[in-house]
Amino acid sequence: MSHDLTAEDVDAMITKGPFHQWLGLKVTALTDDGIEIRATWREEWKVHPERPYTHGGILATLLDLAADWALVKRTGRGVPTIDLRVDYHAAAMPGDLVVRGRIVKAGSQFSTAEAQIFDLEGKLLASGRATYFTGAVAAKPKG
Repeated sequence: MSHDLTAEDVDAMITKGPFHQWLGLKVTALTDDGIEIRATWREEWKVHPERPYTHGGILATLLDLAADWALVKRTGRGVPTIDLRVDYHAAAMPGDLVVRGRIVKAGSQFSTAEAQIFDLEGKLLASGRATYFTGAVAAKPKG
């Protein structure tokens, strides 16, 4: 099933969540099998005042988010994460981040997607792959 969504539609869906608002997310591109999101860097992302690189938990969150929402044209919504694998390649120093998610395999019950995080100069900082539950039980709750 394909949903006729625009980048603006998906941006509005994602930024309804307070945590996503705090992350400063903006959907900058959307295709049938992928998404690009820009995350506005925050001082609170620092690991420590003396070590200003971004905490790995923030990077893992951004990878999960982009991989999940890469599926949105097929699912019409975000879906539950079953498993997430993250690889860190370089320290993410202060500055906005670009996150690209792409579908690896879209299934009726389970789907796999991957994502990469880059700094604004295009340096790869982290990558990940996840499995998502895309079956009927993941449908929007009634009420």
